[in-house]
Amino acid sequence: MQASITETLDKKHDDTPVNSRGKVVVASLVGTAIEFFDFYIYATAAVIIFPHIFFPQGDPTVATLQSLATFAIAFVARPIGSAVFGHFGDRVGRKATLVASLLTMGVSTVLIGLLPGYETIGVAAPLLLALARFGQGLGLGGEWGGAALLATENAPAKKRALYGSFPQLGAPIGFFFANGTFLLLSWLLTDEQFMNWGWRVPFILSAVLVLIGLYVRVSLHESPVFAKVQKENKQVKMPIGTLLSKHLTATILGTFIMLATYTLFYIMTVYSMSYGTAPAPAGLGYSRNSFLWMLMVAVIGFGVMVPIAGLLADRFGRRKTMITITLMIIAFALMFPMLLGSGSQVLVMGFLILGLSIMGLTFGPMGALLPELFPTEVRYTGASFSYNLSSILGASVAPYIATWLNAHYGLQAVGFYLASMAVLTLIALIACKETRNQTLYEAV
Repeated sequence: MQASITETLDKKHDDTPVNSRGKVVVASLVGTAIEFFDFYIYATAAVIIFPHIFFPQGDPTVATLQSLATFAIAFVARPIGSAVFGHFGDRVGRKATLVASLLTMGVSTVLIGLLPGYETIGVAAPLLLALARFGQGLGLGGEWGGAALLATENAPAKKRALYGSFPQLGAPIGFFFANGTFLLLSWLLTDEQFMNWGWRVPFILSAVLVLIGLYVRVSLHESPVFAKVQKENKQVKMPIGTLLSKHLTATILGTFIMLATYTLFYIMTVYSMSYGTAPAPAGLGYSRNSFLWMLMVAVIGFGVMVPIAGLLADRFGRRKTMITITLMIIAFALMFPMLLGSGSQVLVMGFLILGLSIMGLTFGPMGALLPELFPTEVRYTGASFSYNLSSILGASVAPYIATWLNAHYGLQAVGFYLASMAVLTLIALIACKETRNQTLYEAV
């Protein structure tokens, strides 16, 4: 029989309420799926809709780059959200903070769906869009770390990477339904209806999903690991200060460990959609719906590989597994011109499936690896901050840099860019110690 988390707690803490494994899986997965759904509908809209709605019309490339700039704003906000929500997550508790982060994300997303466009209110439109996007970043900055801790701090000791992969599944699920919603609306509505008001529907309807997520999370007990810290009054007064003064090395390593993952994903999704739907010779000239369908098929490989990667990380260790996967990213990056630049639908489809499957492999173990780098009293802040600080270096600028590199030097330069980010991740992994056998509350 698998050992449960309660079997590893001291006897005097046996009366601590424990969440059932099913509730842990559902609460960690549902919340992140909703958050990533909200985040990805913006990513999709930033490429195919917002350049036409919120920015002055002229050069379409300039409008797209302006839209991608607002897309990047959320990544600047995410470390701030990590510090704010991490503070309360490490001081007050994981449960209440997860509820607050979900509300922040949900309200910001609904507001985007209600904003008037540039033709109605002029320059105020992109400014309000940027503000709402900042709110999305704040919410997601607190969401991921809390969901990862919810899974890992309630997990059996030898299944922590598997459990940590459950919140990671929220990314492909959210991405699948975000793109699926846009495809459904494109099928039901005319192009004019879709651009006039149809694109707003998924943003506004996300309010229903947020209510579902809140219902699931409110019923949770506090994680037994944090409950022990709370009972012994071992919280630190300023988690972010303690993190940066006593755990700076772990924070830097965690940041660079995530770098290749972020760069890969946003090149595979946001940039590839921009390139795939741009008219030739600047892009491949695919229709919006055709490329969305291709991405939806490919993201299935992403979802399948996430729990497989968790199992591999439990079996072989986080460090060895991630080093192998990062080498795969480097090899894949060098294949960019041959696959994405081929113009062949078969090869482009293969490019998307291969890249997003590797994305599932590299993303899956992060739900356990990053929390394991930090002690319980700063774990929420540490895991969230390193995860989201990496988003600035990797995700926020990846579509912009890739677009600029391709325009000036071709697709091979985009591949070299991804490979260089993976090399930095590889160095961080080599410098990192194995964390598989670490007990999460030994550091308390």
